[in-house]
Amino acid sequence: MDVNAKALLRQLFDTAVAAALPKGNLAAFLPEDTRQKAVVIGAGKAAASMAAELDAIWEGELSGLVVTRYEHGADCERIEVIEAAHPVPDDAGERVGRRMMELVSSLGEDDLVICLLSGGGSSLLSLPAPGLTLADKQAINKALLKSGAAIDEMNCVRKHLSAIKGGRLAAAVYPARLITLGISDVPGDEPTVIASGPTVADPTTSAQALSILDNYGIEVPAHMRAWLQSPESETVKPGDERLSRAEFHMIATPQDALDAAADLAMSHDITPLVLGDCIEGEAREVAKVHAAIAKQVVKCDQPISAPCVILSGGETTVTIKGNGRGGRNSEFMLSLFNELKGLNRVYALAADTDGIDGVEDNAGALITPELYQQAEQAGLKAEDYLANNDSYGFFVQLDALVETGPTRTNVNDFRAILILPE
Repeated sequence: MDVNAKALLRQLFDTAVAAALPKGNLAAFLPEDTRQKAVVIGAGKAAASMAAELDAIWEGELSGLVVTRYEHGADCERIEVIEAAHPVPDDAGERVGRRMMELVSSLGEDDLVICLLSGGGSSLLSLPAPGLTLADKQAINKALLKSGAAIDEMNCVRKHLSAIKGGRLAAAVYPARLITLGISDVPGDEPTVIASGPTVADPTTSAQALSILDNYGIEVPAHMRAWLQSPESETVKPGDERLSRAEFHMIATPQDALDAAADLAMSHDITPLVLGDCIEGEAREVAKVHAAIAKQVVKCDQPISAPCVILSGGETTVTIKGNGRGGRNSEFMLSLFNELKGLNRVYALAADTDGIDGVEDNAGALITPELYQQAEQAGLKAEDYLANNDSYGFFVQLDALVETGPTRTNVNDFRAILILPE
């Protein structure tokens, strides 16, 4: 079978990303009448590209502002695009959060608000609850990121420490009509978790937020604990009247990305095996399971025969114990590399669909059977780099990083393991 494995893996990733771009996905969820006046707000890694698409197709008067990650901006004629920090919030995110609340708080029932949300919005739209400071939020964010907490757990905490998340933005918009358009980056595509659900009801509680912090051994200052123990810290709950004019539509999901990659694989006569779009867990442990499946295919033609590609999405986590560099996709790849040990016929790519793996300048990494030999010749031991959480340091020496730059969308991790026939 004449296949350029590395090129095909990159095509699979690019196709998955393209399926999640706002262009071509947003228009179907807009009101029938696009000639009316609308106020636009939004947050996330895809917020600027979503705003640019809306700006291009909306016929009526348009104004407002969205916030995205630094270097993820896009040109908009009528919508202001602001950049802020991710994954740890900064004062730019706090300022835009305050401006956004002020912008929507004076609207009436005849007004229309369109909110554009995507992954990353939790950090980018950071407005601390009364009595808390940005420094408080930054410290908790950093601790959560290092703890290995799942995204829904992190967002539960963030919502209850915020003046804008957990439905509070929607409450401020009321009585205006609110249409939220979302791009999912979370397992299960739950609107309550995407960007910490600023425009939807929140079923979680402050008690749960405290429990999460305690379970991960995260130290909570006395004033923050007092806030979380106060009834004022509760988010907007299902059935609240202020949500009666709010609606939510998902315009792109991780499954859309996997489906597009699977279709491309089939067009090359390669059988796709989609494990799921909501896989969670420690990146290095998830990699071990993926490696076991790949080994079974090579050894026994089970559960499918080569040529095939194993596809999966979701959001893994990394509990940081070392002081190296690298995000969850690179760590997944390093663990997979260590398990496969250059297994013949097996090639793999794992990358974040936003183009940024954690806080690094790569999206992920790509491995081939030959790479194992290269690492051995260079004296690089995967176990040592895993122990130091230094997947970036490992793969950069082998020129095996996947670098795309910001894609301006985000449907989480994309993983593809390509197995060629003998």
